[in-house]
Amino acid sequence: MSFKNTIKNNPQLKKIVHRLLIPKNEARPRLWVKWLVNPFIHKRGKNATIRRNIRLDVLPFNQFYLGSNSTIEDFSTINNGVGDVIIGHHTLIGMGNTIIGPITIGNNVILAQNIVASALNHEYRNINLPIHEQKILTAPIIIEDDCWIAANAVITSGVTIGKHSVIAAGAVVTKNIPPYSVAVGNPAKVIKQYSFEMNDWIRV
Repeated sequence: MSFKNTIKNNPQLKKIVHRLLIPKNEARPRLWVKWLVNPFIHKRGKNATIRRNIRLDVLPFNQFYLGSNSTIEDFSTINNGVGDVIIGHHTLIGMGNTIIGPITIGNNVILAQNIVASALNHEYRNINLPIHEQKILTAPIIIEDDCWIAANAVITSGVTIGKHSVIAAGAVVTKNIPPYSVAVGNPAKVIKQYSFEMNDWIRV
């Protein structure tokens, strides 16, 4: 059994390690983790840029990768505490985005401003426990290559957005979006798809 699995399968040991990495009641890693551990664990591609004013809540027990020539703009939050965050090449994470793993964002993707993409949910069904004491649920988000997610969109857990799709401003994506689609609204619905037979975008 790997060291990581040993920690995961031992609640007491897991709690101790968690406290060493993260202050109580916080999601942000301790400074020693940020300065002395993460730079040797997490990778960035050539010419990848992380602006100065972002909140990089990444921990060593899950992956964080930013591809070549990709940028994370100011005032964004990136969190891999409950799952990997993998961002491809030539991808832009615009200002004020919140990205919570597990999430995979492909190559040549544009995320505009103030987008929330969270693969995390809270269990709530036990009415005898506060919600924050119930388990965390995750389901991976996948944004495939060449997508454009417009400002203020929300992408919920478990969603896949297919290649070269467009999500309109303010849309709330709760279900998978097929490749080569345009989706709008709350909940988001596909209004156009590209037809390779007609060589054009067709309303559906």
